[in-house]
Amino acid sequence: MARMTEPDTQRALVRLEADDEADAEELDRLAHRLRAELGELDVDLLPVPAELPAGAKAADPVTIGSLMVAFSAAGGVFPGLVETLREWLGRQAGRHKIKLTIDGDTVELERATTTERQQLIEAFVRRHG
Repeated sequence: MARMTEPDTQRALVRLEADDEADAEELDRLAHRLRAELGELDVDLLPVPAELPAGAKAADPVTIGSLMVAFSAAGGVFPGLVETLREWLGRQAGRHKIKLTIDGDTVELERATTTERQQLIEAFVRRHG
């Protein structure tokens, strides 16, 4: 596991955006499955603090589908993280998207052709890997 005190630790914001057909319950199920799969990697999963309005009882869909991933910049963890996200999306029935943000740079992963996805992912990994 990456430790937050290590100087070479990077953080990435992972935001799952379910397709328009999914309700809050479906988004929650999808987010749990994604978290479980990412939990198998050599990363720390951190909650994204919810900013709830006064009197609100539940997080909004953006917060439900978001998490912060901390990982070591060394050791090739980042390419594995991106590949895991891409594979997870490929196994889902809906037209979901995942936005991955590092240092203000965001890549949107969705069901594109294999070649398009690979080119996009390789460029993003080169910038941050």
